[in-house]
Amino acid sequence: MAGHQARHRRGQKIDGWIILDKPQGITSAHAVAKIKRLLDAAKVGHGGTLDPLATGVLPIALGAATKMVPYVMDGTKLYHFTLKFGEARDTDDAEGAITATSDIRPEAAMIDAALVAFRGLIMQVP
Repeated sequence: MAGHQARHRRGQKIDGWIILDKPQGITSAHAVAKIKRLLDAAKVGHGGTLDPLATGVLPIALGAATKMVPYVMDGTKLYHFTLKFGEARDTDDAEGAITATSDIRPEAAMIDAALVAFRGLIMQVP
């Protein structure tokens, strides 16, 4: 049959999860691509996205486990962060250029009041 070749899936059928401690400096997509290439896996997905500057747990699903990704995405997540007071940057992250500095530091009560906005269900904006 000319022009009708069977489609062959690339990679091996591997089912399961890898819990990756994603290092800083790579995207979640790059981490997934690297796992897929290293394992020669046919189907790979991930349960969440971490910014390139972020480190932490990145659940990577292989094969049949990819069907469970929506349930992982709906799960409770906890984030830890480090911040530096006294700097404003043009990108709102550590890579941007400093646009302003200040020696003023907030009091503990002010920090606690501001943290309320970061608890509970938060819709992420890309």
